[in-house]
Amino acid sequence: MSDDADKMVVPVVDKGLGNSAYLVDLGDRRALAVDASLDLRALRAEAARRDLTIAFAADTHLHADFLSGALQLAETDGAQVLASAAGDRTFDHVGLSDGDEVDLGGQTLRALATPGHTGEHLAFLLLDGSNPLGVFTGGSLIVGGAARTDLAGSEKTEALSRAQYRSMRRLLELPDATPVWPTHGAGSFCSAPGNDERTSTIGRERAVNPLLAAPNEETFVQQLLGGLGSFPPYFLDLPEANRAGRAVAAAPIVPGLDAARVAKLAQLGARVIDVRPVRDFAAGHIPGALSIPLRAQFVSWLGWLLTPSTPYVVVRRPDQDLSELVWQAVKIGYDVPVGELSGGMTAWDGPTTQTPLLTASEIGDHRVLDVRQDNEFHRGHLPNAIHVELGDLPDRVADLPAEPIVVMCGHGERAMTAASILGRHGHVGVRVLEGGVDDWTAATGRSLV
Repeated sequence: MSDDADKMVVPVVDKGLGNSAYLVDLGDRRALAVDASLDLRALRAEAARRDLTIAFAADTHLHADFLSGALQLAETDGAQVLASAAGDRTFDHVGLSDGDEVDLGGQTLRALATPGHTGEHLAFLLLDGSNPLGVFTGGSLIVGGAARTDLAGSEKTEALSRAQYRSMRRLLELPDATPVWPTHGAGSFCSAPGNDERTSTIGRERAVNPLLAAPNEETFVQQLLGGLGSFPPYFLDLPEANRAGRAVAAAPIVPGLDAARVAKLAQLGARVIDVRPVRDFAAGHIPGALSIPLRAQFVSWLGWLLTPSTPYVVVRRPDQDLSELVWQAVKIGYDVPVGELSGGMTAWDGPTTQTPLLTASEIGDHRVLDVRQDNEFHRGHLPNAIHVELGDLPDRVADLPAEPIVVMCGHGERAMTAASILGRHGHVGVRVLEGGVDDWTAATGRSLV
């Protein structure tokens, strides 16, 4: 990144979703926000720290993994929304087509049609006069890869993949020194595998991006589609929600509930979501509760394992931030909890269930269920491990052997979520590995498959 661009453009990373929004200092106490989510806390904090007012909010595409914050910025900050005219958004915005330019008051933003990740996708080239300062590539060219092209339905996947090929090569027409600012990155289910870095340059991607090394379009399509993993089901709903736009009038309130009320709601079909750390859940939890530890990745697993229409009640520790949970739910379009257990588990007066934790040296010859993603599993797993991705587990419980089993993932959080699903479906003898494959190799001296 050039020194000028480095001073102007501030990435605001959402580690849970694996995405970056960008705040661009336009030099006159005004700012441009690119691909901001509806959880605007970090972006607003960065703008306040720099004494900036957000005057423009640009979206590169109709996002599938989060609700856009553009309409919110328009309503509360007076920002002008910039987005693809082909997106047919139903709220006020400046609809842009290929080659259209917007005067930002010193700099210029030029729209580049780059379909592939979505059909209406734009990249935004930031210019100082005729000098490219950098390009916001959204879900087209990302660091070490490209964003997935299969979110609009299987019948459109091949055509979008071929469009992605052409779009990425169009971006290669920019000077090699041009900074590349993608939205999707490591940890995003919208991404085909890339690497952990979040920004790059055109020249670097030309040299090291394996998809750009494909000798022809056919090879590119095969490589791109061969690298795609699974994704949460809510990804299929959010593009239309973003077409309509959404804003939040105020931070939602989650009422406190006593144990009797929580038990009654559970009987009526509400899910109990226990967001405490793994060890707390293991020591004792409400029977049937779903463990989803509150961390950066909470939102993805909430959206993967709970349907939007299912009411839920939260159990947390007093030191866990309820507002963090609320905003994570809001940014993927989910309702907030109908309540939380006041006082946490210390206030629960009903039966409890325990889920034993094992160290890597204690696994022995027990049957192991590995719930990591396919690409993680194939990079190395325990011999004879059963593999079912966590997102698929609710539909695959009946396929598992009715015998004691040890569940594992990378660190233990997803494994405890899986164990809670198995327990809810009546499996007994379920235990969780505290740790992952590296702990197992270190403890046993054995090699992964």
